[in-house]
Amino acid sequence: MGWCDDPKSTKYNKLIYFPFKYSAEKLYRKENIYDIILVLNFNMNPVKKNKGSAIFIHIAKKGFQPTQGCIALNKSEMIKLVKSIKKNTVVKIT
Repeated sequence: MGWCDDPKSTKYNKLIYFPFKYSAEKLYRKENIYDIILVLNFNMNPVKKNKGSAIFIHIAKKGFQPTQGCIALNKSEMIKLVKSIKKNTVVKIT
């Protein structure tokens, strides 16, 4: 599985499956940052090309290395967040 980040694709900013002919972020990684992932409702309805894609809350890399536009939490905090949210929960990023 992956997330399309290529504005040339009709699947831009959407979940995709490989093989895929456009650019996409792989959602499986050796460093396990996408073992738990929350998709932020950014540029989703409607999707606008070049406005941003693949923006998630996910597990942080060791040493909290910078992300490329996402929000990263350590695994224990991510688990707490997932346990506390409901279907209608609004996560506000400030």
